Amino acid sequence: MHTAEEILRASSEWVWFPRDSEHESGMLQLVRYPERFGGGVRGSQVDSTADAATVLDHAIERTRAWGESRLTIWTSASDSPDLEPEMLRRGAEHVDTVAVFALPIDDASVEVPAGVTAEVVRTLEQVREVDAINVPVWEQSPLDEDGLRIELSEVSAALDAGSGFRVLSRIDGEAVSTGGCTIVDGFTRLWGAATLERSRGLGAYRVVLAERLRLSAELGARTALVKGRVSTSAPILARAGFRHYGDERAYRLTV
Repeated sequence: MHTAEEILRASSEWVWFPRDSEHESGMLQLVRYPERFGGGVRGSQVDSTADAATVLDHAIERTRAWGESRLTIWTSASDSPDLEPEMLRRGAEHVDTVAVFALPIDDASVEVPAGVTAEVVRTLEQVREVDAINVPVWEQSPLDEDGLRIELSEVSAALDAGSGFRVLSRIDGEAVSTGGCTIVDGFTRLWGAATLERSRGLGAYRVVLAERLRLSAELGARTALVKGRVSTSAPILARAGFRHYGDERAYRLTV
């Protein structure tokens, strides 16, 4: 099992760069999201000797230079300095909270219901089904045919390299839930879990979780790391044995 310090460090180092995004690191990590994901700029991984006001001013200036008007900062216990008080002082809106969970994969216990299946994504049709789940759940734009093919290429390359994969689950043959993972330094980062609203509560997320843990162990991962939303996946993760290592909160400013 990784130590608590290693888990928190791995959590703070975890950042996503969507395809076609722009990004910059310095006082903090800034990522400009493409319109497909709603646009705007997201910041995290604050690491600076400057004070909070200076760091935030820099993030706001970069957001404006990119031509964006929405800045979202994810705060964590690893930030230096802590931007949360300064964000609140400037009227930022608290828009999201995730709980950082981790667990040795061998200790996981996921109750899998009958009648729900799981499969690793390997084909263009499966990628299309994943997109049909992600679009309504994450409120994003659908991929066009070129985008679907690029997505398949990326998923296939990660699977071939043993560095990650995506899972799809079905109820009565219908694709209803999905989730991905990336293997980094003995961790499997569990990300992107989404279940169609009409199919929630039927065990599809648990099946996706169990399959990701099983295959991650085969690929050499020792510890599962996930950021679960307090209102959705966090209770399921807790029941599966995941331990809580703190929270990360998102604050949004219109700049």
